[in-house]
Amino acid sequence: MAFLPRLFGARLLLVGEHTVFGFMERLSPTDYTGGMWDFLERAGEPLYLSPTCRPRFHLVWDGNGYEGDVSADAAGIIATLFAFSHLSFRHDAPELSDGFARLYAHAADHPEAREIFRAID
Repeated sequence: MAFLPRLFGARLLLVGEHTVFGFMERLSPTDYTGGMWDFLERAGEPLYLSPTCRPRFHLVWDGNGYEGDVSADAAGIIATLFAFSHLSFRHDAPELSDGFARLYAHAADHPEAREIFRAID
């Protein structure tokens, strides 16, 4: 129960979670139909949410022309980065910029970093 308030701040915990789910629905309308998510941390800091309903997802984002297949883990990173960015334009909360920076740095070391950065570009 402490993960979401630490990730998005107490004021935005439900909005943040819903925003991640919403971005996943938009990114992968053919593969994502809801389900359970893992909450991932690194060194005791919250990082992102990752869907568990299937191992891979086909993602499409018209905003930058991205289309590709990624693991559930990479899809979760992408959806969470989109959520952080989207929410930061609407809410003044340091958790959003801090969370984005932490996750962006983590994504740079991810085996699918190239696809993650192509998707969020």
